[in-house]
Amino acid sequence: MTTTDMPRKADADSARAVSRKRPRGTVGGGLRRAVPATTLLWVLAALYGLPVLWFVLSSFKPAGDLFSLPLTLFPEDPTVSGYKAAWDSANFSQYFINTTIVCVIATILTVGVSCCTGYALAKYDNKWLKVFFVGILATTMLPSEVMLAPQFLVVRDLGLYNSLAGIILPAVLTATGCFMFRQFFLTVPDELIEAARIDGARELSIFLRIMVPISRPIMLTLAILSFQWRWNDYIWPLLMLNDPEKFTVQIGIQSLVGAQNINWSLVLGGSVISMIPLIVVFLVFQRYVMNADINAGLKD
Repeated sequence: MTTTDMPRKADADSARAVSRKRPRGTVGGGLRRAVPATTLLWVLAALYGLPVLWFVLSSFKPAGDLFSLPLTLFPEDPTVSGYKAAWDSANFSQYFINTTIVCVIATILTVGVSCCTGYALAKYDNKWLKVFFVGILATTMLPSEVMLAPQFLVVRDLGLYNSLAGIILPAVLTATGCFMFRQFFLTVPDELIEAARIDGARELSIFLRIMVPISRPIMLTLAILSFQWRWNDYIWPLLMLNDPEKFTVQIGIQSLVGAQNINWSLVLGGSVISMIPLIVVFLVFQRYVMNADINAGLKD
């Protein structure tokens, strides 16, 4: 006869007690590890956020209260006079139109050209492409000020001086955009491309119907960055433009600074106005920036 040892009730109760205790210990250890990291993140957020908060709240203070002692974070008598004065004293509506044209066109061209370049650098084996990629990366090792003079001469010789096209053209190809797309396309399995070729797809169809859709997160990320870069660009438009009707927002803010004194309430109001489009663009598009499942088209 075969007998089966049944666990005693005490042993079963002990096992259940241990199983209940382990998750608690795990959760407690996880919380202890998370507290320092969370604290550090809050400290960093405060270091970055407090100056911005001070800047925004100061724009609602009267000019006489900005430097009065003791300094206060919140305005005692909030006013929007700085915003009204900035909007009335400068042609901000035209500045916004000019900057929007530059940002939208430059962003579309930057994303398109960077996507094509990154795909070629990642999926085609050619020694000259490698040399080209090294040349693109080499531009990141040079200060941007070094590139201003040759870029200015080229744009001037092309007849694009004092035009919005002269601002857009040098911004089309960026090393950051090419690198982002190249690194992303390197993670795409070659089997996906080979399967499309076996099915008879041409190279252009593979790029447009497969690679472009799965690279949407990178496209949106670069679009947000490019829009921000072009919107905040100051030195290059300042060199290229001398017609006030073609000024961008950043040059418009600079025009608010007087030669003898600075009306800080005016400057702060204009600066906050210039930030609004960037905040809107980020809030609208940031939720679309997510990881793509590039293996969805592959079979196990």
